[in-house]
Amino acid sequence: MVQASAVNIPSLSAGNFATVYNLFSLAIACLLFTALYLVVSQRQVAKQYRNAVIVSATVCAIAAYHYFRIFNNFEASYPAGETIDSAHQLSNIEFNEGYRYVDWFLTVPLLLLETVAVLALGRAASKKLLFKLIPASALMIALGYPGEITNEVVPRLVWGTLSTIPFLYLLYVLFVELSKSLDRQPEEVKHTIKMLRIALVGLWGVYPIAYLFPILGGDFFGGEGGFVLKQAGYSIADILAKAAYGLAIYKVARTKSRIEDPEYDDHPDTVHDGSHQAIVDEPVGASRAGRANRTARTS
Repeated sequence: MVQASAVNIPSLSAGNFATVYNLFSLAIACLLFTALYLVVSQRQVAKQYRNAVIVSATVCAIAAYHYFRIFNNFEASYPAGETIDSAHQLSNIEFNEGYRYVDWFLTVPLLLLETVAVLALGRAASKKLLFKLIPASALMIALGYPGEITNEVVPRLVWGTLSTIPFLYLLYVLFVELSKSLDRQPEEVKHTIKMLRIALVGLWGVYPIAYLFPILGGDFFGGEGGFVLKQAGYSIADILAKAAYGLAIYKVARTKSRIEDPEYDDHPDTVHDGSHQAIVDEPVGASRAGRANRTARTS
């Protein structure tokens, strides 16, 4: 069997170790504090959109937990040398890519769930879409894992090809069937949702590219460079596809809430009274009756 490169890297230079170390730290910070922000902010959106925000927070929290595990595993796999500039030799603890796949197996279906939830399509339409999207996403991750952990090129290619089949099906559903639902969305968020769909698929494209690095081999892709580039690609894609995507979902939910219910408009009311204006600060969630009474009193 032809062996794949860049699966078990025997050592990392101090600079390469620091690069991966800092990327993992950045991912933890972005994901953890995005999750906290979304939990705190979920009452700023209407009830029908809160599930989307809570799911976004859950995705970020799950990913942050797994990055803690990846971070600790990386330190144990490549302990420090005798000096600051010494190479970090691989220990008897293998660097485990399984943490990533467990994370993706949980978070990728949830990413699709939050996308459908923020559209508020109705129960029947949502169930129909989720029935197509979630099993396909789970199958895509499950089929990719055996290829990720093998040292042999042919099995890696076989499992990668099998994983690509549900991935292509997801593209079809996201770009063809989901497009039908966009006509029912407000104009203020329609463009944002279209861009989110494109961004999600584009970011997912990073993962199969990084998956192929061990097959490409060579001095760069088959050695430290390929390992560092793969970890960088996975980490940055996770930050954008989970933390940044979650914040964009929150923005859509916030905009739709303001359009559908003035109670969620965080701008102060302006009441004209002859030659002057009275500004009434309206807290989010205040009742319409209370707002009407204050307006009458100001007048």
